[in-house]
Amino acid sequence: MKKILLFFLMLIVLGFTYIETVKETAVHITPESSLIIKGKTNINKFDCEFDVQNLESRIPVLFELLDGIMVFKETQLVLNNSCFDCGNRGMNKDFYNLLNSDEHPNITLKLKKIEGHLSKNNIVHANIDIAIAGIVNSYDLPLKFEGDKTMNVSGVLDVNICDFNLEPPKKALGLIVVDDWIQIHFQLKIQEH
Repeated sequence: MKKILLFFLMLIVLGFTYIETVKETAVHITPESSLIIKGKTNINKFDCEFDVQNLESRIPVLFELLDGIMVFKETQLVLNNSCFDCGNRGMNKDFYNLLNSDEHPNITLKLKKIEGHLSKNNIVHANIDIAIAGIVNSYDLPLKFEGDKTMNVSGVLDVNICDFNLEPPKKALGLIVVDDWIQIHFQLKIQEH
């Protein structure tokens, strides 16, 4: 009986400790932000820019600090594929089809952890999961943080679309071929909500 009572007491203490260590807030990404997917073909380059005004106005952020590492829980950006503009209707349609948008209408960027000290050139390292067309891959990337009340977070991530089982489209009977590698450029202006 004493062992059972001790076990429940430990669970209660650990439960309260956990509740106290998890921080919860919310952020808003301002319209001055940008998120652009850049790619190229064998003859040209293209940019697909996301309309950031279509992001949720309030993005919940849950995290805890463990040994100097911020570990996030369910903190994510959901990007509707139809909110990307690649410059013309034909390229938008190709982009939408490439991402298998009928079955998977969103790209999801899920923040897992951030580590590092901002005192070193304002650069930290983030670990994120990216879900595209139903496939999830994990990436580590450097992020630059600047600002005070409005935090500017910027970075560039190189992604191979084949890692998401996507086949680069070919046009003009195969004469125009999209490169496997794309870059995701982002400059997010974030305010606490």
